[in-house]
Amino acid sequence: MKRKKLLMLLLVLTMVFMLFVLPAFAEDTTGETYQSSVYATFWSLLPPIIAIVLALITKEVYSSLFIGIVSGALLYANFNPLKAFDAMFNEGFIASLADGWNVGILIFLVVLGAIVSLMNKAGGSSAYGKWASQKIRTRKGALLSTFGLGVLIFVDDYFNCLTVGNIMRPITDKHRISRAKLAYIVDSTAAPICMIAPISSWAAAVTGMVEGYDGLDLFIRAIPYNLYSLLTIATVIFISLLGIEFGPMRKHEENAILNGDLYTTPDRPYEGQDVEVSAGKGKVKDLIIPVLILIVFCIFGMLYTGGILDGESIIDAFANCDASLGLSLGSSLALIIIIVYFLARKVLSFSECMECFPDGFRAMVPAILILTFAWTLSGMTGLLGSKEFVSGIFGGSAAGLKLLLPAIVFLVAVGMSFSTGTSWGTFGILLPIVVSIGLEPELLVISVSACLAGAVCGDHCSPISDTTIMSSTGAMCNHINHVSTQLPYALTVAAVSFVGYILAGLIQSAWIVLPLSLAMMLGTLYIIKLLTSKKSDLGSTHNPV
Repeated sequence: MKRKKLLMLLLVLTMVFMLFVLPAFAEDTTGETYQSSVYATFWSLLPPIIAIVLALITKEVYSSLFIGIVSGALLYANFNPLKAFDAMFNEGFIASLADGWNVGILIFLVVLGAIVSLMNKAGGSSAYGKWASQKIRTRKGALLSTFGLGVLIFVDDYFNCLTVGNIMRPITDKHRISRAKLAYIVDSTAAPICMIAPISSWAAAVTGMVEGYDGLDLFIRAIPYNLYSLLTIATVIFISLLGIEFGPMRKHEENAILNGDLYTTPDRPYEGQDVEVSAGKGKVKDLIIPVLILIVFCIFGMLYTGGILDGESIIDAFANCDASLGLSLGSSLALIIIIVYFLARKVLSFSECMECFPDGFRAMVPAILILTFAWTLSGMTGLLGSKEFVSGIFGGSAAGLKLLLPAIVFLVAVGMSFSTGTSWGTFGILLPIVVSIGLEPELLVISVSACLAGAVCGDHCSPISDTTIMSSTGAMCNHINHVSTQLPYALTVAAVSFVGYILAGLIQSAWIVLPLSLAMMLGTLYIIKLLTSKKSDLGSTHNPV
């Protein structure tokens, strides 16, 4: 009740602020191209700030995102209610759902939901869980196995988030690993892994955004300087080995270990879905083979959209691919083949296969709703000129501080990615600016890497990030629980990365900066362990369960 009252109070205050304080900005604009009176000003960042703050305070994501969208529409329409209502739908919801990239992701989500439902109904997931329970006998083993699978699926972060979470969830549940912890590991081995993999949809995106340079060569040279991604991976390994928990995650893990409650909070949108997994007739291969089929066809789908059949090399095909279209094409073909496989194996009938389509769709409804709201909010923010505002500040001040430029680029990228919820959009705006400054070769590589690292960091922290949303979905974790428990870990890594980029600008040697940054990261985590070990029961219960 207190949370609902707080939400209503914040909603009223937000509306009062919008209606009585900001109308001073309301001006009529004329001309062929409509533009809000607050275009490319600080106010353009207000809608995502409102949504993010409300989500973190109230723990309710749908209403928080909707309020952010409404505030963005009002700002865009210069507080004309009718124009705001029209913009919210025509240029907001409808535009986001009409976008080809977004539709491709939604198709991929639904198809993947159907594939997971097929594997569950056939008994492949159950058989794998029994097999894995014999091989993975400790919490530590379950955590590291989840991390290892995430590393193996490096081709695309969306695919990574949903696949790893769905495969490893039964194993982590058995070892009493909270859903929040599973979501954190999934999220930490999605974008960070893709950002240091030369053959991935992320590498392809970066390669296509750097003009005047060999984009792939620049991406590869930037990998040792991608401190946030590398330190995040190191952090997952270190906390898994030593059982370090801090912030809200501690409560979730203690509750899972001591009480067997994987969710902790009253809001558990996915509770009970796992009990529907059937023992079926399936064997371990009825999970492994469909997953391999899915991986192969998703990779082929991306290569196909990049022109592999037109004679392009594998590297060029990845560089030119449309990841959204490739994933939707590849997963759809994989779905057909997987159905044929299960029918040939006689573990499912045709009618049982068809039942998995609505089941898979229902499982993905929470993710689809949150993604739709997040995309709409991002679109409204774009109409307000948030990217132009951030890039204008950056372009005007960064060039004169060359030695501190990597640290500045990192901070700007974090802020922009966090407020917009898109890492691709962030480095799509900032990379051309960084490249155009005219830096020395090594400093250019460091600055490019800082941009990529900051984009991943902001995306990692943001409640409106599609990757964060999909990590919650794959782990079947309450979305705000995932965000609030992951934030202290991500911010800790971000702080060390910021110091590392200050050193990188001064030293300009990956052989020195990366080991120093790793040492700082491990030292920071060890200090946190010492400070928190006396306050937690995890130390005595973090052994095999």
